[in-house]
Amino acid sequence: MYEKVGNIVKTAQQSNTAVIAFICMDHIMARSVVYAAEAVNTPAIVMLYPEHVTVQHTTGFETYAAMVKELAGQVKVPIGLHCDHDYSYESIMRTIRAGFGSVMMDGSMNDLDTNIALTKKVVLAAHESGVFVEGEIGHVGAAADSDNDKTDLYTKPDAAERFCRETGVDSLAVSIGNAHGEYKETPHLDIKRLEEIHAATDVPLVLHGGSGIPDDQLQVAFSKGINKFNLGTEFLGRYYQAVAAFAAENAENPDPVKVIDLPGYVQSRLQPYLEERMKTLCHF
Repeated sequence: MYEKVGNIVKTAQQSNTAVIAFICMDHIMARSVVYAAEAVNTPAIVMLYPEHVTVQHTTGFETYAAMVKELAGQVKVPIGLHCDHDYSYESIMRTIRAGFGSVMMDGSMNDLDTNIALTKKVVLAAHESGVFVEGEIGHVGAAADSDNDKTDLYTKPDAAERFCRETGVDSLAVSIGNAHGEYKETPHLDIKRLEEIHAATDVPLVLHGGSGIPDDQLQVAFSKGINKFNLGTEFLGRYYQAVAAFAAENAENPDPVKVIDLPGYVQSRLQPYLEERMKTLCHF
């Protein structure tokens, strides 16, 4: 069933766990997430990265929102719909008009005052439509640049408190040793900093850059205030591996329309992985 992201995150908060938000660039990935969630009876969030529309053109904003809601209607477990990093008021409004009930305003590359002003403007407009808003403070950079080791990018607890208080955001993405992409070395989350941020704020916290963080660190983070956990790089990599395996297995297949079997094949490879991630990390 389609459920508001705010309600799912609140349930995760009450259960002292995190819901996983999976980056899905197309129907195959989204369907795999929804059916895996149903199989293990665990809420999940299907998440769009805007560049999959604007750059890769794998879907459209309205098309994607309608697709996820249709898939969610096929199962009984709560499924949320979220749009990840957007960087301007105009793009956020476009996303909301397309049917998204949860958005992320990422102003973290700006100075604190500018970030607060931009995010507050988005929150005021989004809340008029009942839309959930995630903000970010500190900066979750790129693992390829070892940004997870750059403590000057980490979220400062006092700044997080001010940011939440002045913007009215519904959730907050934090930088505590995490980064987007594939890590060069095993990351080490700054749990003490997380505890301080959690104590200073009163909103659910979000961990980006989830691929490659050891499970034991994730479990501790979930018990310390992380209630939404984003997973993209690892999932996209699994998708590629499944497509490559299909191509290899069908290299000698003379059927000219063999590609019609690709979606089912890929889902059969992705769904067990997704079920394992949810069963291992989420404890609703």
